[in-house]
Amino acid sequence: MSQEAAPVLLPGSTIGLLGGGQLGRMLAQAGSAMGYRFIALDPTPDAPAGQVARQIEAAYDDRDAARQLAERADVITYEFENVDAEVAAMLMAESYVPQGSELLYTTQHRLREKRAIEATGVQVAPYREIGSADELREAVAVFGTPCVLKTATGGYDGKGQWVIRSESEINEAYETLSRAGTELVLEQFIAFRQEISVIAARSSQGEIKAFPPAENIHVDNILHLSVVPARIEDELQRKAEGLAIRIAEGLGVVGLIAVELFVTESGELYVNELAPRPHNSGHYTMEACRTSQFEQHVRAICGLPLGDTSLMTPVVMVNVLGQHVEPLLKRIACKDTGAEALGVEPKLHLYGKKDAVVKRKMGHVNVLAASVDHAMKWIEDTGIWEQEIQAWKV
Repeated sequence: MSQEAAPVLLPGSTIGLLGGGQLGRMLAQAGSAMGYRFIALDPTPDAPAGQVARQIEAAYDDRDAARQLAERADVITYEFENVDAEVAAMLMAESYVPQGSELLYTTQHRLREKRAIEATGVQVAPYREIGSADELREAVAVFGTPCVLKTATGGYDGKGQWVIRSESEINEAYETLSRAGTELVLEQFIAFRQEISVIAARSSQGEIKAFPPAENIHVDNILHLSVVPARIEDELQRKAEGLAIRIAEGLGVVGLIAVELFVTESGELYVNELAPRPHNSGHYTMEACRTSQFEQHVRAICGLPLGDTSLMTPVVMVNVLGQHVEPLLKRIACKDTGAEALGVEPKLHLYGKKDAVVKRKMGHVNVLAASVDHAMKWIEDTGIWEQEIQAWKV
């Protein structure tokens, strides 16, 4: 559908969600406040989004269920990129899917994604497609160690990848990851000083805006903290926002695109990955920005003018994993004198997941503060995230 023909869907319309996890839940919460209705397709009984919206309980590749979603929704969006691209393509023919299936097809595959990013003129880490252990050995010799072997499809939070630190690991790394039955890609390791991300939005009418960059700290390949404003130079912040806008425009994004970036010591930026949806590192926008990433996504796919992305307060978002839930709930049941002393305001968001499993994302806390140092001090003083803090401070 061309931009000129893209409809403006006003509140009262129904938004269909392919996926009913926490991102769908928060989309429904933001959009419902604007007057939109939601229905989610997800195989999990009582899925997070299904607790705040209607739910069709079925597999993602169930075409009959997808058609039912299309019949009940005025517009369809997806909340994670591992949705069946063929189902998305089918829905495009039978419904209105402004994000389309092409971007989904591209971002589901690391090699296609890297080539698409390069086509916009933005640099990624040097990489090679790997088809055999011999090819891997040859590429490792060129890139040196450490380097990172990844499956081209699937994988998140560190799954589907192997950091090769010596030549002795080559055969095991290849044999292990090749069992996934997909192409492999080897990436040169970028010696970065920071990891940042920028969430950009492009509406069905062609309007584009970017949120302020978040500085991200990972522990065990899982996002631990997002610090905003990112502790980078103003010029680098503007450059990162510009790259995200360039990618959103070049790829014809409708909705959100999360652009994850490495920052080198010399101030160069390399794109690591893209995500065509709301992103964990954008959760800080829920209280800290004039418009949240979730409201912005709804505005973008429905053709409304995009909201103001200005940051209203410094904030640190900290993820709540399964092991953090119990001590965090005990803390919020009592008066938080530590927060009062520091002048911070922790805002809790839990996702309604049934089982609090270790290292499973169960929620997040946005710690609003006069400075990110005060927010970080509150997180450290609680003792809830002591293990993660010790890991990234080493």
